[in-house]
Amino acid sequence: MSQKALIIGSGIAGIAASIRLAVKGYQVEVYEANAYPGGKLSEIQKDGYRFDAGPSLFTLPQQVEELFALAGKNTPDYFQYTKLPVACHYFWEDGSKIKAFAEVELFADEVERELGEPKENIHRALENSRFIYDHLAPLFMHKSLHRLSTWTNPDALKSYLKMGKLGIFQTMDEANKRQFENPKLVQLFNRYATYNGSNPYETPATLNIIPHLEFNIGAFFPKKGMHDITLSLYKLAEDLGVKFHFGQKVEEILVENGQAMGIRIKEEVIPADLVVNNMDMVNAYKTILRKQKQPKKLLNQPKSSSALIFYWGIERTFPELDLHNIFFSDNYLEEFDHIFHKKEPYKDPTVYINITSTQKADDAPEGCMNWFTMINVPNNQGQDWDRVIAEAKKNIIHKVNRILKTDIEPLIATEEILDPRTIESKTSSAQGALYGNSSNNKFAAFLRHANYSSDIKNLYFCGGSVHPGGGIPLCLLSAKILTELIPE
Repeated sequence: MSQKALIIGSGIAGIAASIRLAVKGYQVEVYEANAYPGGKLSEIQKDGYRFDAGPSLFTLPQQVEELFALAGKNTPDYFQYTKLPVACHYFWEDGSKIKAFAEVELFADEVERELGEPKENIHRALENSRFIYDHLAPLFMHKSLHRLSTWTNPDALKSYLKMGKLGIFQTMDEANKRQFENPKLVQLFNRYATYNGSNPYETPATLNIIPHLEFNIGAFFPKKGMHDITLSLYKLAEDLGVKFHFGQKVEEILVENGQAMGIRIKEEVIPADLVVNNMDMVNAYKTILRKQKQPKKLLNQPKSSSALIFYWGIERTFPELDLHNIFFSDNYLEEFDHIFHKKEPYKDPTVYINITSTQKADDAPEGCMNWFTMINVPNNQGQDWDRVIAEAKKNIIHKVNRILKTDIEPLIATEEILDPRTIESKTSSAQGALYGNSSNNKFAAFLRHANYSSDIKNLYFCGGSVHPGGGIPLCLLSAKILTELIPE
């Protein structure tokens, strides 16, 4: 009889772990407190508009394809996507705007023409990003940092010789100021710190690894929307025999003699040979692992930033906007100081607008657009969020009006709001932090929970709050790492 694995949480990492464990021959069951799969990677439908509720950028599609290949399935039978010709449209208050073309030469030409930045600086920066990826991805993204073998393998030894070139000893902002002449380019490349909820003025320049994913590899869009990543992997898991139990809140991970033995839901005990926790690590220790030894140093680490999102149905189209759009703050340093130190959103926030109806027309009624309108905000520390939301909405509308020379407010036909409080309640993310612990120091990579418990045998962890971090590709990799750690 096959061994039984229980997974707590059906976020994207939990679903991926269920697929990998099913392929390994486990009998897999997933328990989810919500009535739907996907965690943050879900959707909202309202008044004829559809919104991808959570992550909106799709990179490294091979991480998704690998799961279908492992299962012996043909990816296009389940999931289809396309590469974007333009990764993002960028706008500034002074009227400057550029398109981040997927083709690096086109992007370099655009930057030189519109911002006067020598094109060779773009090529050099993206080659540096590739260099960081080639040397650090095999070490930091694809292996457990908590096993000696990771640090003694040939990839690690090669990386040790190039530490000075990998950005470990300077901040992202310091590195980008050396790479670019125009402050707007510094700001654009500093923006990649937000991809894991960090501060570019504090996080190490190793995070300059991220532009490689977007430019040298590419940004993509699932043909049915981001939520289709969840739905296609959920279907694959079911086809492999994985059983999902929705509306089932796990009360406790049961541990006997230092070994995970199963879970408890109300008074029901469900035994298992191994347990995988896909719930936010901090809240897991506070709730379902509250009787166990607490990793206090990890639990007390500062958390990443959160988000305030307005899902707006807009009764008009704007041809100058595309799938991904950024309206930059005039004072980026001040904005991040507010987010991470003053714990309040800045009055002139950088606004991100994701519009899937530009790629998938039926996401909005004809002649309309679905705006996923987001600003970075502090995680929840008891702020007066009702006041914050009201002020932020005014600031966002004024900024969009200034840059697009329009009047947005009368065009808003429908609205939903997601703030740090609701992010925490819907996804169990501690303080509504999107990426678990922050990465605002050079040791942050080592201050994430391992993909296994060092104290409890047969207990494993995956998701954005543990190694290697948040975002869709890293969540999928966390599932890969943990399954590779399980003895055959």
